[in-house]
Amino acid sequence: MTLTKLRHYHLLELTFIAMLLTGMSANAQNGAPNTYTSEGAWATLPDARPWGATSAIYPTPDGKHIWVAERCGANLCVESKVDPILLYDTNGKLVQKFGAGLMAWPHGMHVDYEGNVWVTDAVGYAPVPDGWGHIVLKFSPKGEVLLTLGEKGVAGDDTAHFNKPSDVLVAPNGDIFIADGHDASGNNRIVKFDSTGKFLSQWGSMGSENGEFRDPHALAMDSAGRLFVGDRGNSRIQIFDQNGLHLSTWTQFGRPSGLYIDSNDMLYSADSESNAKRNPGYTRGIRIGSVNDGFVTAFIPDPEPDPDNSGTSGAEGVAVDHAGNIYGAELGPRKVHKYVPK
Repeated sequence: MTLTKLRHYHLLELTFIAMLLTGMSANAQNGAPNTYTSEGAWATLPDARPWGATSAIYPTPDGKHIWVAERCGANLCVESKVDPILLYDTNGKLVQKFGAGLMAWPHGMHVDYEGNVWVTDAVGYAPVPDGWGHIVLKFSPKGEVLLTLGEKGVAGDDTAHFNKPSDVLVAPNGDIFIADGHDASGNNRIVKFDSTGKFLSQWGSMGSENGEFRDPHALAMDSAGRLFVGDRGNSRIQIFDQNGLHLSTWTQFGRPSGLYIDSNDMLYSADSESNAKRNPGYTRGIRIGSVNDGFVTAFIPDPEPDPDNSGTSGAEGVAVDHAGNIYGAELGPRKVHKYVPK
């Protein structure tokens, strides 16, 4: 057996032990210490317009700026003339904006190693004459559309179409991964393309077994190249290699709406939906822990006073800057919340 395989099996053993220890009690995942201080709502929008529903957020490659896509002061950008894609410095000063008229419902976001901004349009909306949604857009940092995956306004489950794609991730080698299917009854698959947009492979279907999904909502990748999928409807994270081989399943990070892994292989999982009905024993908030052992070592509780009475609250998207500050993109409360390490 090669050294690489030995390390892989050792990592799987550690993961299994962590799952046993951290998965025994949901209370352990709610009771991890909160090692962050809230700075409340962060940044303002151009022309003092109100924030719309917000779930798409990601740092620039150097971590010194934060990209955000919000839904045009509402929950839909159709017929809006404002720019939904915005770049801020970490103090909340607006640096760049673009994207007016190009998407209906920005949902997931990724910034690749070259600084290009990828956004999923995860809604189907079909006013005459052209439809909206069901696409993934790649922008240059200046807002030029460099690539479109899918066909605008046309839902499908083949290799050229999506049905409400939730998130996008670009691997270091340029391969593109799409979490396709925002609704539990949708496509429930991961689709892989090369850097030019050529279809390579796909895996997944609706269900709760390994390799099956119920609303694959978020993607992240660690330094070992493992793909973490926030399988929100099943209240778990599934971990795969880049060819779709299932490696592990974690439930200790709650019901993940958003995922982010930083350069130190720390995993941030934004849980905006857990309650007694959807995920018994878990409460909403941001859970933090190393991908190397799977332990939840910190927990930022949902700032909403009574989250069980709302459909979604707290952070749905999550990002981290170069100083370790956390940014929670809040869909229901319609703002971006900043947390600073104590």
